[in-house]
Amino acid sequence: MKIKIAILGSTGSIGKSTIKIIKDNPKNFDVVLLTANNNYKELAKQANELKAKNLIINNPKILKKLKNKIKNKNIKIHEDLKNFSNKYKKKIDYTMCSISGLSGLQPTLEAIKFSKKVAIANKESIICGWSLINKKLKKYKTNFIPVDSEHYSIWNLVQDYKNSEIEEVIITASGGPFLNLPINDFKYIRVKDAINHPNWRMGKKISVDSATLMNKVFEVIEALKIFKIDKKKFKILIHPKSYVHAIIKFNNGLTKILLHDTNMKIPIFNSIYSEKKNKRITTKKINLKILNNLNLSEVNLKKFPSVKILNKISKLNSLFETVLVSANDELVDLFLSKKISFNQIVIKLNKIITNKFFIKYKKKVPKSVNDIYKLNNLVRLKTKSLSV
Repeated sequence: MKIKIAILGSTGSIGKSTIKIIKDNPKNFDVVLLTANNNYKELAKQANELKAKNLIINNPKILKKLKNKIKNKNIKIHEDLKNFSNKYKKKIDYTMCSISGLSGLQPTLEAIKFSKKVAIANKESIICGWSLINKKLKKYKTNFIPVDSEHYSIWNLVQDYKNSEIEEVIITASGGPFLNLPINDFKYIRVKDAINHPNWRMGKKISVDSATLMNKVFEVIEALKIFKIDKKKFKILIHPKSYVHAIIKFNNGLTKILLHDTNMKIPIFNSIYSEKKNKRITTKKINLKILNNLNLSEVNLKKFPSVKILNKISKLNSLFETVLVSANDELVDLFLSKKISFNQIVIKLNKIITNKFFIKYKKKVPKSVNDIYKLNNLVRLKTKSLSV
């Protein structure tokens, strides 16, 4: 039986990796839905190649352009995801939620309604809206798998264990492009250097987060929400080759390591075929050179002070996480537009999240998506006004 699949954000890097898996075994899949924000040309190309049944383009101004690109008249084009979910009554087997940023939260919540399983590759949605997501998962009896390589690895390793049996969880960080840069040279970092990640091909924003190590701060917060493991058990270690993605030490004395190539197809593939152990993906052989030299080390907190922000995160599932994500988003944008320096990203972020105006959100819980979106706009405006 074919796997009925939907991809939210099919023209992004995670969406494209998911499509590569479909193309490897097209007979295994029935592509029910593809969505994109603006890239109608790529979306149309994907739809025609995969014979997708439904499409959504989030920008209404280019809806007509998309329609002109579609050769197959059986492909239905919807105005938005809610319109689609109201018409599509059967549950889809698997939905990849890979729309980047906080804009991915509402579509993720909508996708849960019509999906048997959702794979989420969106840190911001989980960090800011996990309480809303988890509530929807329970209501619609939808299964969830995280597909960030670190979180998929933790999910895979802890399957047969209780949280009380977990002693330590290690998430690895490549260290980004400035791992070996002398700290005195950080003040000279340029945008083009910060977006040049040594191991992964990523968008500008996530590349800067990797360079500051804020991505690891977010990954720990994300893991705390998903797995409900005590924050004291988490540790970030530098691992330049990005071969090991998670290490977990259990109370029984065993330590388990999950490693794989720097290829997002691997966690995505395994999230799709999680119940079918006989499925095979072609990957590289075990790299003995890397395996014999994993080169794990402590984080240099002088170079990467962002990691200390984890100490300021207390109660989870509050609106304070939205303050953190939104302020960081705005500061990264200001850096990319050359309005602040690289070092100022974390310096200013610390000032924002310790501001009396925002600390109060530690006591407030998001009751709806609108709570999160409104606060996001407020924080970004306030961050910009305090930063430039």
